[in-house]
Amino acid sequence: MSKTYQKSSRIGRPVLMIIVFSVLLFVGCKHQPTADIPLIELPVSTVELKDIPIYQSFVGQTYGAKDVDIIARVDGVLEGLYFKEGSQVKAGQLLYKIDQQPLLAREASYMSLLAQAKTMLVKAESDLNRIRPLAETNAVSQRELDAAVAQYDAAKSNVEAAEANLRASRLELGYTLIKAPIDGIIGISNATTGEYVGRAPNAVILNTVSKTDTIKVKFYLNENEYIQLVTGQENEAYNKKFIEEGVRLYLADNSLFPHRGRIEIMDRGLDPNTGSILLQAAFPNPDGIIRPGQFARIELLRDYIEQGITIPKRSVREMQTMHQVYVLDSNNMVTNRMLEVSHSYGQQLIVKSGLSAGERYIAEGFEKVMPGMPIKPQLTQDEVEKIK
Repeated sequence: MSKTYQKSSRIGRPVLMIIVFSVLLFVGCKHQPTADIPLIELPVSTVELKDIPIYQSFVGQTYGAKDVDIIARVDGVLEGLYFKEGSQVKAGQLLYKIDQQPLLAREASYMSLLAQAKTMLVKAESDLNRIRPLAETNAVSQRELDAAVAQYDAAKSNVEAAEANLRASRLELGYTLIKAPIDGIIGISNATTGEYVGRAPNAVILNTVSKTDTIKVKFYLNENEYIQLVTGQENEAYNKKFIEEGVRLYLADNSLFPHRGRIEIMDRGLDPNTGSILLQAAFPNPDGIIRPGQFARIELLRDYIEQGITIPKRSVREMQTMHQVYVLDSNNMVTNRMLEVSHSYGQQLIVKSGLSAGERYIAEGFEKVMPGMPIKPQLTQDEVEKIK
C-alpha cells in the first residue's frame, strides 16, 4: 500500500506543477498591458474647407463659326479643281471651274440678238424723226405718227430685253468659276474633274468651307434644366464664376479643352416632341484643334458652394438613406458620426452637416474598426503628395 502511494505521489507532483504554471501564465496574459498589442494602421484624412463648383454634363456636336456649302449655280461638266483638299482657302480663291462652252455659245447668241434689236431701234428712231415733222403740218395722218411712236417704243424695249438677257448670260458664265465664299478650311471634294454637276433640285454639294477660329457647340436641355438655367442664382459668387468658367468643353478622349466658352444662342422655344430646347455655345479655337462634326461633352456650372466640405464616397458607410463616417478624437479613438449630405460631386459627397474643418476621419478601411477602438493614423496618398 505504501509503495503504491509513493508511486502516485511521484506522478502527481509534476502534473500539479504544470497546472499551477499554466494558471499563472493565463493570469499574466490576462493582465498584460494593452499598450503591447499592435494597433491597426489606417489612412486618415483631415477635413478641409474649399470652394466647390458643381457642373452638369450635356452631349453636343461641334460646328464651325460658319459652315458654307459649295454648290454649283449652273449645270455643266467640271473642268478642274484649283485647291488642295483639307487646306486653308481665302475668300475669292478659285475652287472649281465648270465647262464654259455652252454658256459662251449662249452669250454669243444674245449678243447677236442685241445687235439686231439695236439695228431695229435705229430704224424705228429714224422713221419717227421723219414722220413727226410731217404730222405737225398734217402731211401725214395722226395714225401714222402713232404707229411710228409705237414702233420706236417696241424697238427700245427689245433692246433693253436683249441687254438683260446678255447680262444674265454673262452672270451665268461667271458662275462657272466657283470661288471660296469665306476664309476657312475646305474639305474633301464630293465631285471630281469630268463629273457633271447640276443645280437644285438635283444639286451636288461640291464641298464645304468652315471658319474654325471660333467653334460652335450645339446641345439640348430638358425643360427642368432650362428653367434652372434661366432663373439663375442669387449667389453673386456663382454668377461671377459662371462668367469666368461656367461653360467647359471635354473632347471625345475626356480631355478638357483649354479655352472656356459662353452661351451664345438659345432657341426660340422648346421642341414639343422632345421637351428640350437647343442651345449653342461658342469657344475660341485659335489652334484649330477642334473641327466641325466632333463629339463634345459640355459642362455647365449649375451651382457654386463657397468654403464647403466634401468627403470621398469610399470613406462613407451608406445605410439606405443614412451616411456614416468614422471620426478620430484627440486620442485616436474611433467614434461614429452621422452625416447629412446634399448630392454627389464626382467621387465625392458634399457634406451639409456632421463634419467640421480640422476634424480627422478614416479615409479607407473603416470596415476593419469599431467605435471605441484606438488606431494608428497614417497619411493618405493625397496628403503624401501634398507634402512632396
